[in-house]
Amino acid sequence: MLAVLAPGQGSQKPGFLAPWLDLPGAEGRLRWWSALAGNDLRYLGTEAGAEEITDTAKTQSLLVASALLAAEHLPMYDVAVVAGHSAGELGAAALAGVLAPESAIALAGVRGRAMAAACALEPTGMAAVLGGEPDEVVAAIEGAGLHPANRNGAGQIVAAGPVAALEKLVAAPPAGARVRPLRVAGAFHTPYMAPAEQELAGLAGGIRPGDPHKIFLSNLDGAAVTTGREVVQRLIRQVIASVRWDRCMQSMAELGVTAIIELPPAGTLAGLVKRALPGVEIVKVETPDDLAKARDLVARHGGKPGAQPAPRFRVVVGSAAGNFIPDPSLSEGSDIRSGQVIGHVATRQGQVDVTAHDSGVLTEWLAHHDDPVAPGQPLARIGGQLV
Repeated sequence: MLAVLAPGQGSQKPGFLAPWLDLPGAEGRLRWWSALAGNDLRYLGTEAGAEEITDTAKTQSLLVASALLAAEHLPMYDVAVVAGHSAGELGAAALAGVLAPESAIALAGVRGRAMAAACALEPTGMAAVLGGEPDEVVAAIEGAGLHPANRNGAGQIVAAGPVAALEKLVAAPPAGARVRPLRVAGAFHTPYMAPAEQELAGLAGGIRPGDPHKIFLSNLDGAAVTTGREVVQRLIRQVIASVRWDRCMQSMAELGVTAIIELPPAGTLAGLVKRALPGVEIVKVETPDDLAKARDLVARHGGKPGAQPAPRFRVVVGSAAGNFIPDPSLSEGSDIRSGQVIGHVATRQGQVDVTAHDSGVLTEWLAHHDDPVAPGQPLARIGGQLV
């Protein structure tokens, strides 16, 4: 089984898009997408310097455009699984058929500008914590008043929050770990991005998504999401939620992924997969010269979703704000029936049932007793088999 991955912010390099302009129609495509994104994508990908392409307001649409431009030259109909890291999820959603490419580019432009504006409200940042025992690292991050913004697997967790708290974490790292400050504008994927989440949520009513025709793995929890509406809800929420790339890679392993293609600007996700999933064949598409290798990988590992049995992952989400109370008779490993009430959300107006919309096994609680939850928040993960 083959997965195609779209990288996120931080993977860009000056001039990385230049070789792609030699492909027929590429320059015209970039001009059109630039109008939708509100950024000159051709200039950013070919002439802009390193500092300019780290600008959050500009970079996100550039990354989505580069991934989609390369994917147009691959036989994507034989790709079973897609996933993207952070802003790369917008590109992955387009590859899965949830968003039109034009919608993904436009949303990336809005998302980048909204997140850049949120970064300007107060001094925040991010730092990579490398090594250490994961649970201890997360505890140390939270104990410092920070958020685990990215859990990337392979011994890498990114802390985010106030600059002063990050400086203390750098000075006193968790046991067995080292902390490396990142050159970013602010605390992405934390509550500090709430204004950006609200701006994107205001656009949601105008989006008409399609249901994914490939297995789309969500950054929120690694789940395979099967409705376009839920994908869009998750894309919006992901602005303030931790990127669980570790769980995306776990899902790839459970699905039986044997090969991955990373779209440009490639390298970051391929490195994480190489360490976390040894034995998986990897092609990094950095220039058009790599397309032949990528097509060969598709020919050897590709296959349409549903061509063979594969694990399915679904999440149960809440429909109201309040405190989650799981059914005490259920535990991880319990069999769940479609329509079964697995708990409720206690609100000021009373209790709201939380119902599973699919059958399977309760593989993981994503919220626990009395946790505060928001509408659309994933509460439990259900696994099963596609037949």
